[in-house]
Amino acid sequence: MNRHDHENCEQLLGSLSEYIDGELTPELCEEIEKHLAGCDDCRVVLNTTKRTIDLVHAPIEKPDLPEDVRERLFKRLKLDDYLDQKS
Repeated sequence: MNRHDHENCEQLLGSLSEYIDGELTPELCEEIEKHLAGCDDCRVVLNTTKRTIDLVHAPIEKPDLPEDVRERLFKRLKLDDYLDQKS
């Protein structure tokens, strides 16, 4: 990783959400992209944030549990009341 002082890192990270959401002016986006081109640390933060957003928005597939397995699981977790409501 490149190691050098970046006075703009804190400012960039403060605008990261707006940058990802496409809410910044083209001029500010260009400035951020120039910074990202030379700052490995900020690129890591950006990529990690984008990946986290993708994971949060990804659909979750619920496994189909056989009814007896579901009942044992809920009893083991002491969720008997919830089990009665869902039946």
